[in-house]
Amino acid sequence: MSRLSLKSLIASGKTALAAGALIVAAACTLNPATGRRQLSLIGEQQEIAMGLQYDKGVTAEFGLYPDEELQKYIQDIGHRLAAVSERPHLPWQFKVVDDDTVNAFAVPGGFIYMTRGILAHFNSEAQLATVMGHEIGHVTARHSVEQISRAQLAQLGVGIATVASEEFRKYSGLADLGLGVLFLKFSRDDESQADSLGMRYLLRTGYDPHEAPRVFEMLERHGQVQGQARLPEWQATHPSPDRRVANLEEMISQLPPEQQEGTIKRNEYLRRLDGMTFGKDPRQGYSVASTFYHPDMAFRMDFPKDWRIVNQRQLVAGVNKDQNAFVVLTLAQGETPQEAERAFFAQEGIRKGPQWRKGFRHFEVTPQTDATGNTPPPIRGTVGFRTHEGHVFRLICYTSADTWKTYSNAMYRSLPSFKRLKDPRYLDVHAKKLKIVKLTRKMSLEQFNRQNPSTIELDALAVLNGVEASEVLPKGTLVKRVVGKDPPKN
Repeated sequence: MSRLSLKSLIASGKTALAAGALIVAAACTLNPATGRRQLSLIGEQQEIAMGLQYDKGVTAEFGLYPDEELQKYIQDIGHRLAAVSERPHLPWQFKVVDDDTVNAFAVPGGFIYMTRGILAHFNSEAQLATVMGHEIGHVTARHSVEQISRAQLAQLGVGIATVASEEFRKYSGLADLGLGVLFLKFSRDDESQADSLGMRYLLRTGYDPHEAPRVFEMLERHGQVQGQARLPEWQATHPSPDRRVANLEEMISQLPPEQQEGTIKRNEYLRRLDGMTFGKDPRQGYSVASTFYHPDMAFRMDFPKDWRIVNQRQLVAGVNKDQNAFVVLTLAQGETPQEAERAFFAQEGIRKGPQWRKGFRHFEVTPQTDATGNTPPPIRGTVGFRTHEGHVFRLICYTSADTWKTYSNAMYRSLPSFKRLKDPRYLDVHAKKLKIVKLTRKMSLEQFNRQNPSTIELDALAVLNGVEASEVLPKGTLVKRVVGKDPPKN
C-alpha cells in the first residue's frame, strides 16, 4: 500500500469517526421513562412504522388466538397500563398469539404480544399486568431501538449513508434480521429498567405488587419441571428469576404501606381461561415418528427418517441433523400448479432444470460470492406443486451440490408422500383444554387430581396452579385442570 493510499485511508477513517461522533452527539436523547440519555438513530415515527411492519410478520408467523373476548380483555388491561406510561400517545396494541410457549415479547412502537401459553400459567390479573408492564417498559425505555441504533452505528465503516436510511430492512447488515428483533438479548441494566418501569405502571394502575415476584417464581418452577430441557422462552431471554424475585421483593419492601396492597383479581382472571387451548394444538399438525399429520387441512406427509420435523403456521419442514438438507411443504403463490411453477421460476437466480417426474422439476441456484471472494457450491433441488382442499401446495427439497448424492434418495422418497389424510385415528384429534373447577371442600391439589385427573403430570399441574401439590386449598378455590388426550403415538 502506498503512502498516499494509506494517508487517504487514514483521512477517510477520521472523517467516518468524526461523522460518527456527530451522529452519536446528535442522536443521544433524554428518555422520559428512564431519565437517562440514550443513543437513538431512529425517530419515533420510524419506530412506529417498524412496529407496524413487524406486527404483520408476528401475526403471519404465530396467528392470533381465536377468542375475541379474551383479545379485548388483554387490550383493555394493556391500554390502562400504557396510559400511565411516559409514552401514552403511541399506537399501543396488545394481542394474544396462538402459541403454547411460555413467552411474551414487544416490538418497537408499542406492539405487545402474549402467548396463550404464558396466559395459562398466570393465576391473577395482577400477574398478567406484571409481564405486560415489563414489556411496556422495554418500549417506553426504547431498548430495542437503542440496540438497533448501535447495530446501525457499527456499519459506519461500510457507509454512513446506510445509517440514515428510512427503511429498516435496508440497513446495512440487518437486511436478514427478519423477526430476530423479537428475541434481542437485553442487558441486565435493560431488564432491571423494564422490571422497575413495570412495577411503576403496576402501582399506578392499583395492582398488588406482591403478585410480581410470583411470576418469576412460576418461571423458575416451570424450568425445573421441564428438567431445564425447555426453559420458558420468557426466562431464556431474560436474567435468572431468583435474582429478580429478590430485587422485586426489595423494591416492594421500600414502598409506603398504602402501595403494598392492591387489586389481584384472581377469580376474575381464572374464569377467563376456562376452555382455553392448552399445549400444542394437534389440529394444526403433529408428528408421529417421521410422518406429519395435519387434521385441519386433511393431509399427511412422510419425512426422511431421523430428520427433525419443524411445524410452523406457514410451513412444515424436515431438517437433517447437520441442518444442510431440507424438505419443505408450504402454500404456493398462484391459483393453479402451473401458475405456482411459473412464479417460482420467475425468481431471480433460479435456473430451471429437467423434469424429475410428473409435476416435479429440478432446479439449481448459484449463491452469491461472499466477502472473501469465494463462491459457495450451487444449491440443487427439486420442486413440485399439488392442489389439495382448494389450495396449491409447494413441495421442495434442496441441499448443496456437494451433498446432493448423500441426501437425494431420502428426499425423493419424501416428496411424493404428500397425500390426503383419511384415517380417522389421525383425523379425529383435538387440543387439550383448560377447565376451571371450584372446590366443593378443602383439599390438596394432589387429592383434587386423584378425583379429577388431568392429562399432564402432577408437578406440571402444580406449577400451572401456582401452588405446591401437597398444599391444602380452601373450599371455593378455583383450580385449573387440563382435559383432553394426546394424539396417537404410533
